[in-house]
Amino acid sequence: MSFINYSSREINCKIVYYGPGLCGKTTNLQYIYKKTNPEAKGKMISLATETERTLFFDFLPLSLGQIRGFKTRFHLYTVPGQVFYDASRKLILKGVDGVVFVADSQVERMEANVESLDNLRVNLAEQGYDLDRIPFVVQYNKRDLPNVATVEELREELNPRGVPDYEAIATSGRGVFDTLKANAKLVLTHLKRGG
Repeated sequence: MSFINYSSREINCKIVYYGPGLCGKTTNLQYIYKKTNPEAKGKMISLATETERTLFFDFLPLSLGQIRGFKTRFHLYTVPGQVFYDASRKLILKGVDGVVFVADSQVERMEANVESLDNLRVNLAEQGYDLDRIPFVVQYNKRDLPNVATVEELREELNPRGVPDYEAIATSGRGVFDTLKANAKLVLTHLKRGG
């Protein structure tokens, strides 16, 4: 649910990076933050617990255009990976405009990916959202590691609907901006349609 600031003529959109623990959500946001023009971004805020952290920052993209004369500002969030922090996950999903699911490509992490995706669906439903009706993109991260599932296997398990998906190596930035741009475009299209 985007927020409109009439005084600054901005539409504020919230994109949440969701996925299992240690899949690369934080690495995605850190890379985006590092590579974003300092004049176009806010501060990065990290809320750390003993075993997890949640990152947040906002940025004003310069090339994605305007909606009815309003600039769009995106607020990017990560959720804690462990199921133990489910209440935090639910809170972070409040008011979400788009979701990026970051999957760990390692074969041994497939079950954790599926569990996290199921958890996303349940948590969205509790907030009154349907994952099949909101802007959603899947990222297959850690493609540089030796024991990774094929993209076809990942798609079969995590993306049967065929939403936009991208291979990534978040530590080097490969696929990071492709994933973000795809979700941001879906969010803007959704907003223009009155979603």
